[in-house]
Amino acid sequence: MEAVGEEIPAGALEFVRQRNRLGRTHMEVSPIGFGASPLGGVFGGINEEDGVAAVIEAVRCGINYFDVSPFYGNTRAETVLGAALRQLPRESFYVSTKVGRYGGATFDFSAERVTRSVQESCERLGVDKLDLVLCHDIEFVRLDQIVSETIPALQKLKEAGKIGALGISGYPMDIFPYVMDSSSIPIDVVLSYCHHNLHDDALLRSFADLSRGGAVGVINASALSMGLLTDRGPPEWHPAPEALKDAARKAAVRASKFKSDLAAEALRYAILPPNQHAIHDHSWPTTTLIGIDSVRTLHTNLCTLGVPVQECARAAVLSAFDEVRNTTWPSGLIAPSE
Repeated sequence: MEAVGEEIPAGALEFVRQRNRLGRTHMEVSPIGFGASPLGGVFGGINEEDGVAAVIEAVRCGINYFDVSPFYGNTRAETVLGAALRQLPRESFYVSTKVGRYGGATFDFSAERVTRSVQESCERLGVDKLDLVLCHDIEFVRLDQIVSETIPALQKLKEAGKIGALGISGYPMDIFPYVMDSSSIPIDVVLSYCHHNLHDDALLRSFADLSRGGAVGVINASALSMGLLTDRGPPEWHPAPEALKDAARKAAVRASKFKSDLAAEALRYAILPPNQHAIHDHSWPTTTLIGIDSVRTLHTNLCTLGVPVQECARAAVLSAFDEVRNTTWPSGLIAPSE
């Protein structure tokens, strides 16, 4: 990526310091959120001191939304994030975590477990109240359980003042409208990942159905498609089919011809809205999560956003995915849409 070690452009900081309401919640969030999964070592080794410093620096730069899960690093990400948040004024950040997915292939969305999970997360994060709690990767269990048991349990916690908002997350796009239409309890937030990036536009195509006129907050996660959209390539566990991985390698070569790189092109594409009204018009995600593990990574990402978009480079990179656009991979109990 460009601009490592350089001063963050004023335009990038101005963009990051914008605030937009997340659906009908109380949260006024930055357009970039701090994805804390790297703090759990999900994408490689993590120096915990670097991670803590990154969180504190993120707030200084203007990021005020942090997302994590007990699943990331088997609670390590929450622990590291909590060590940083304890050093910050509570009013300077919003924090969300998740329930239902834990170590390995362990899923437990029972009312008893998610209630206990919220308390455990509060203790690790050093907060009395969580701003948002998301049901994590709901496609791995019966969706009827999410509707009839998990969401009502979270609603009770919301009414008790333990959480501020509730939501759902997952990979297949069709899980969201099913739960939203089936639940008598309003869903506050939807978190979708790997569906708004250089190789997939499913989130934008489904946006109206998900945002419900702005009543539901929409979070985009994994602008780099879990490492797929980087010059170094995805981690070994990445579930993308080989044809999609081949296309990403071609895209990286094309980006290099314009003295850019694939991750930089991917970040600008997923994060920077096409016009200043897109978020307010409810046609663009309110915030996009970026995985951050150090101050260096944070500064690199912010500097990247300050580089003007080269339309010729973007077109060349996008065209590398023409034959595989919107290709998905299996996840959970529900097969991806054709």
